[in-house]
Parts: sequence; C-alpha cells; structure tokens
Amino acid sequence: MDNRLASIDLGSNTFRLSIGRIVRHGDTAQIYAEDKLRELVALANGLDEHKRINAATMEQALAALRRFGERLQGFSPANVRAVATNTFRVARNAAEFLPAAERALGFPIEIISGQEEARLIYLGVIQDLPPSSQRRLVIDIGGGSTEFVIGLGDHPLELASLELGCTTLTRQFFPQGRITAARMSQAILAARGAIETIASRYRSTGWQEAYGSSGTAKGLLAILLENGLSPRDITLEGMERLRAALVSAGEVRLHDWAGLKPERVPVLPGGLAIMIAAFQELGIERMRAGDGALRIGVLHDLLGRDSHQDRRDETVRQIRGRYQLDTAQAGFVRTLALRLFDQLGLAAEPDTPELRRALAWTAELHEIGLVIARDDYHKHSAYILEHADMPGFSRDDQRLLAFLALGHQGRLAKVRCYAPDRARWLALCCLRLAVLLLRRREPLGALPLTLQAWDQLITLEIPAHWLATRPLSGLQLKKEATIWRKAGFVLDIIER
Repeated sequence: MDNRLASIDLGSNTFRLSIGRIVRHGDTAQIYAEDKLRELVALANGLDEHKRINAATMEQALAALRRFGERLQGFSPANVRAVATNTFRVARNAAEFLPAAERALGFPIEIISGQEEARLIYLGVIQDLPPSSQRRLVIDIGGGSTEFVIGLGDHPLELASLELGCTTLTRQFFPQGRITAARMSQAILAARGAIETIASRYRSTGWQEAYGSSGTAKGLLAILLENGLSPRDITLEGMERLRAALVSAGEVRLHDWAGLKPERVPVLPGGLAIMIAAFQELGIERMRAGDGALRIGVLHDLLGRDSHQDRRDETVRQIRGRYQLDTAQAGFVRTLALRLFDQLGLAAEPDTPELRRALAWTAELHEIGLVIARDDYHKHSAYILEHADMPGFSRDDQRLLAFLALGHQGRLAKVRCYAPDRARWLALCCLRLAVLLLRRREPLGALPLTLQAWDQLITLEIPAHWLATRPLSGLQLKKEATIWRKAGFVLDIIER
C-alpha cells in the first residue's frame, strides 16, 4: 500500500474517504483517484443546546468510520490522514468521542483549526485549476463553518474560517424547513455580520477570480444553470431569483428544481443565505465551482508535492507514455495545429490561451482511442479524454478535449451537443486540417500555409505544386470543404 494515500474528511455534514494512487515520473509525482466513499452523517445536526453530540449521531458516525476502517485495512499510518472540522472543534464532548472514533477508523484523527482547514481546502481546489498569475478567492461553505481564502499560485495570502455553516444556519433560521421573506433576510444579515469581520481585509488584498468549493457551491451552480436562473456561473442576480422562488414556495421541494440533489434539500436555505451574504459583503460579481476540496488538499499535503509546473502537462506526458502513442506523429500534428491556430489571430479573450492549450493537448492525445479499436477511434478517444482520471484537469477541461477529439475526423453534426462557440469551431478546424495534411505521418517542414477566418468564412492558402503531387490530400480537402459547409462555415481552399 506504500504507493497509495488516503484522506478522511470528517465534515459537519458529510464524512468522505478518498484514496489516491501515486504514480511517479522522473522527479515528479501524480495522484490518481482510486476509490472514494461518502457517508451523510449530519454531525452538526446532532449537536444539542449544550453543544454536545447526541448518542444517536455518535453511533451513526462510528458506523460510518467502521466502514471506512474496513476499506483502509493494510494501509500504513504514514499514508493516512484523517481530519475533523468545525463540529469536532465546537463540540464539548469531542474529547470523549474522539477515542471511540479513532478505534472505529483504526487511525488517528486530527481535529484541525479553521486556518489549517482553509489552507488544505485551497490546496485541494488549485489542483484542478490551471496555473495563473492572478489572485484567486476560494469560498468553501461547509455544514458548520465557511472558509475564505485568497491565494496566488500555490500560496495562500489570506486565510479565514468563520463559524457559519449551511447546516447550522438552516437550523437557526429555517426550523422545520419553513422559508419566509423575513427569515431569509435575517439569515442573510446574520451571515453578512460574520463576513463583515474579514471583508475589509479581503477587499483590500483583492482577487481576480472567485471559486466556490464544497457541495453548496456545486449545488447552487447546478440549480442556477439547469433552471435558467443564470446563464453561466454563480451570480447574485441568479441567487436572488432562487431566493424569491423559495420564499414564494415556502419550502424546498425536490421536484421543483432540476439539478437539486436530495441530500442538499435540508441545507439549501442556509447555504444560499451564506452565499448571497458573501457576494454582497465582498462585492463578488460571479463565481465558478472548483472541483477540488479539503480531502484532495489532504492527499496532496501527504504527498508533499511542491511543483510550479502545469499539472496538466505532466498528466498528458504520463498518458502518452502509458498508452504508447506515436509521439512523433503527435508532435507533428501539435506543431501544425498550433501554427494554424496562431495565424487566425483570435481576439485576446480570457479563454483563448486555454483553448490553445487544449488544442495542443488534444493533438498529442487524439489517437488514444486506437488502443481500443481502429474503427471510430476518434469516438473512443473522446470517451477516454472525457471520462478518464486526469489529474489537474477539471471536468470542463476534459469536455473541451473530448469535443476536439470527437470532431477531429468525420462529420461535424456529432459535436453540436457540446454547443461550441466560433473560437472552438476554428480550433477544431485547425486540428482537422493538421491531421488531414499529415496523413503520411511525416513533417511538412517549411511548407507555406496560411489559415485565416472572417465571420463564417475560413480560407486556407496552400501551394499548388504541393497539391499537384498529392491527389489524395487534394481530394480530402475538397471533402473537408463540403463538411464545413454543412456545419454553417465556408472553407475556401486557395491554391497559390
């Protein structure tokens, strides 16, 4: 088990176990998710008026820990870290409960401070984000506390943990799940009062990107997007619409909301109130959901990895080697695809550099589906890239790779489900042309090619003498023009 690490996050609402496998490549190491378990314990709900965890909740927690302990048999204690968060911090009988919890789990349990929880959350979140020179705000709304972190790269600049959780706030302001306008306003004001203690410092430090981790942020994003309350990301306007609808209904009804998971129903009002308060008090305009979390941060803290490289580059290198891809051909396609992409001179939008990176990674991995079958290998490539465990890549990253891989050959109707914008269509065109022109699997050298685009018109200038000796390539380019016409673009092949 020495090449495996395990983290246990004993949260105020949910207990989680994550097991990762260490894969080393030279001087670097990656963690690949191997297994995970999740138990809804609602520990914070088990606190009585004296802040003592009641017997029924303790027994439920011990049962969950025994199941985790069975899965961890054979692990070295050095490779396991169990951390307990806010409810353990505030429970007056935590010291009595802890020995029984450690016996059930079979490993020591560390009750971490709010600051340490915030640090580990940030470490977990950035694992699935690309490197950036911008400051990032991360907010994690848990069952009993909320952590606020501003970081730059791998380094947290501001850390704070407030006793403000979705479970505790729901219990305080929405008993029996009843929601009124007055109760929602009171809950938001209470949350704003707590956040106000750090607001000035955080606004002074500043950030350029905001991310929400934990189930609350992901749950809110799913509800806002799937019910048309927000076109993209978590926004104050979208949350206000949700707030109004919940007040009108007087309760959270599972069947009313697409994207709402059953376990989030009891704590949605409190989580929504905290998130609205954070937006109002800190002046947040929009927030994305981060895939990482406390348990991921614990795994990487165990590994002790300190790397400033883009984790995704390392992941692509490892996949390329694992599947024994034709690295020479992958390099030819990558070089030509990027050369064509750069000629397009796309507007300097925030997503353009990421699109270019995705094009490069897909060019290197577009033939991965050949390990399954030659026929329809592009479909196999897309499936692998969308569903494989790829450390450093978010789900959105992998969907973009899958779009490019699926569309790199064949008809284009099949990729419309990804709803690509113009820039992504053009990136796909670069990949398709690179694969087409490099069918002989040899470099083109200094062959002069020029790719340009205006609205829906794409032009490729190519030497006539080169095409004259390559009738297959000429035929394929004509077919390519027909394919793009059906997709709403005009691909004009100009022979010079």
